[in-house]
Amino acid sequence: MTDPAALVVIQPSYGSPEVRRHWADTLDTEVPFAEPHYADALRAEDLSRLRALHPSGSARFWGTTERHDHRVDRLSTGDVAVLTGAKHVRAIGRIGHLVRAPEFARRLWTPDPARCLWSNVYSLTDYRRVQVPYEVVWALPGFTAGDNFMGLRLLTPEKSAVIIAGLDAATR
Repeated sequence: MTDPAALVVIQPSYGSPEVRRHWADTLDTEVPFAEPHYADALRAEDLSRLRALHPSGSARFWGTTERHDHRVDRLSTGDVAVLTGAKHVRAIGRIGHLVRAPEFARRLWTPDPARCLWSNVYSLTDYRRVQVPYEVVWALPGFTAGDNFMGLRLLTPEKSAVIIAGLDAATR
């Protein structure tokens, strides 16, 4: 899957109808971030880094709210995002570029203005859809049966290594 020393963030991403729409908008399909509608909401250095990682000018994206800034600040390119919902790991990808850009997030997901609090957005590389039941994760050392992975969770390096190895084995 990736570098076993990478950190893992587990992030619910397929719950409410609104979140499922966001999934369809930025995970089921790539977003043409180089087009003016999106590019105009990015700083030049962020756009340059995205183009370096995604030369096609398109990428998949996911995000978090500002209350997770302290966790996101610990992530870097190459770390692993485990996207969950409906009692399954639904997708796995490596973090591409992280950007703190609320306006870019609004353009990606066109949410209800009263509810859009996203400030952190990350692109994904090596993205793949999977369908791994939570029970497979619960069976891994250090994980607990019945844990429904509510809220964004940044794993320790030790737990990150366990889940990377476990999901790699489960998806082969």
